[in-house]
Amino acid sequence: MEYCVGMIVRAKAGRDKNSFFVITSLEDNFAFIADGKRRKVEKPKKKKLIHLAATNTVVGDFDTNRKVRKILSEFQDN
Repeated sequence: MEYCVGMIVRAKAGRDKNSFFVITSLEDNFAFIADGKRRKVEKPKKKKLIHLAATNTVVGDFDTNRKVRKILSEFQDN
């Protein structure tokens, strides 16, 4: 699966396993992810791509933590 900025992903490994995030940027084999609560958009977490599961959802507007939390709330409920 090809990852892109704005894609909703699920963490497969680590302390944040099974949590959903938005990819804020990509660098080599790493993605910088944020959830708007524990990991803010201003200071995203660096995570290897092999530890992420992609969804088919890509969002365009995730510039504030409030918007990220609102977008991800739909995924957390399922």
